[in-house]
Amino acid sequence: MKTLSGTLWGLVLAGLTAGAPAADLELEGTRLLVSGTLDGSAVKDFETHLAGGQVRTVVFENALGGSAEVAGDYARAIHAAGVNTEVKGQCQAACAYAFLAGKEHRFGHGFQVHALLIPVVGRPQPAELVTRWRGDEAQHTLAEFTTPAGGSPTDAAAAPPIAPEDGAKDRWQPNQGVLFTSSPTLFGRVRNTFYCDGTQGRDLSRCELLPDADPYKLGVLTP
Repeated sequence: MKTLSGTLWGLVLAGLTAGAPAADLELEGTRLLVSGTLDGSAVKDFETHLAGGQVRTVVFENALGGSAEVAGDYARAIHAAGVNTEVKGQCQAACAYAFLAGKEHRFGHGFQVHALLIPVVGRPQPAELVTRWRGDEAQHTLAEFTTPAGGSPTDAAAAPPIAPEDGAKDRWQPNQGVLFTSSPTLFGRVRNTFYCDGTQGRDLSRCELLPDADPYKLGVLTP
């Protein structure tokens, strides 16, 4: 285990525990800013913005919560439009899979602490991490949460979206997953990767450090 600074955990914890408002969209030139909870209320407006052809980058800023189905809706729209994605601050649960659907996906610049929490069913093995979020593999992982236990995630990824069985819903735990953090220091940014099993509650320092899990090597961030 590794404990990060109290400042960093405080900032990440604020994002995890705060009650975020519904999703808000704001178009700034070729950049579409998305914040709040990806609860599905803004999906149609989001798709309309991307279909217009003006947006080149979707910026998720402190976007929290949301279901696996909503994650799929945002991800499909981003993938179809071929736009880039960027994270500023916190990006968790549905936001994380939407972020991974970008043609290029990066953390923002500046002095902000960035944190990306990607829900997963269980602790990934080292071999899984290498390919898990590269290309279409991210959507295959997302399908684990919309496929009834014993079903085929690959088939589910190709099929029209349907309401998941209770078992699939139970597997989606927003506070359980792989957490990628990037924090500014006097010597540049420091990146760390953790597995949070969901039992850490408010104490995110109990999340397990994953060695040799640099987000660039894993394809979570693009250069």
